[in-house]
Amino acid sequence: MTDILPAWFLPILASAFALGFYDVSKKHAVRENSVMPVLFFATLSGSLIYLLCLTISGQFFKSADCTMWQWNLLLAKSLLVSASWICVYYAMRELPISIASPIRASAPLWTFIGGLLIFNEIPTLLQAVGMISIFAGYYTFSLLGKMENISFSKHRGIHLIFLGTLLGAISALYDKYLLGILQIPRNTVQFWFSIDLVFILGAAWLIRRSFFKDGRPFVWRWTIPVTGILLILADWLYFYAVSVPEIKISILSLVRRCNCIVAFAIGFWYFRDVNLKGKLIALGFILLGVILLALAK
Repeated sequence: MTDILPAWFLPILASAFALGFYDVSKKHAVRENSVMPVLFFATLSGSLIYLLCLTISGQFFKSADCTMWQWNLLLAKSLLVSASWICVYYAMRELPISIASPIRASAPLWTFIGGLLIFNEIPTLLQAVGMISIFAGYYTFSLLGKMENISFSKHRGIHLIFLGTLLGAISALYDKYLLGILQIPRNTVQFWFSIDLVFILGAAWLIRRSFFKDGRPFVWRWTIPVTGILLILADWLYFYAVSVPEIKISILSLVRRCNCIVAFAIGFWYFRDVNLKGKLIALGFILLGVILLALAK
């Protein structure tokens, strides 16, 4: 049991709970709201809090220290995550949280498929069953979505949530490379990641305002800064866990994706999502599949 619950377990579990409340806060912030300013101000709020904590703890200059090569690698991560977040935020505005969060929880599947396509990793029987279980969950959600006028093949929100999830899975593999292989200090990763995100998302918002019309006015809500702060907390705990030597990123992804349970439950309570029984079955299929993928590795 001690091998299963090493030093990284409680931090990643806490990260999962923080992410669950982050999803709920994010849904409240973007609902019927302009997405890009919400995303920018949430990121800015979280980044300022993080930099303030580093300053108070005396870690600011140590965390900022990196080579130009390392900074370029961290900039690439920031660009990747920015694209993922933009997709997810727009999807969250248009989809019930009880559909969006379980789809986000399937990221380990896409990591596995990437290994299959790139490295010719043939799935074992258990892995194949896990994949089938996740796709069964998607199919169940697609049937339920039709009852809520959500087509999995045509709805823009579904396309965006899948794209954002795929980019998030790639980011998780990249995190392992940065923290586990290159061993860049986790505070340095989060320091430059947080700063770069503010500038990237600020530029994206400026381009959006200059050349495209959102059609929705921006409304300030208290959940906007809370969203950013919860994400910073979740990421800080996550980066600690990823930096643990010889950690399996697939196991981390599995535990962290339990956040969908928190978001799923609150979605029904606060946002009054419908079709509870059917969505619970679909969620069960997806979680079972993710567990089987993890156990098979």
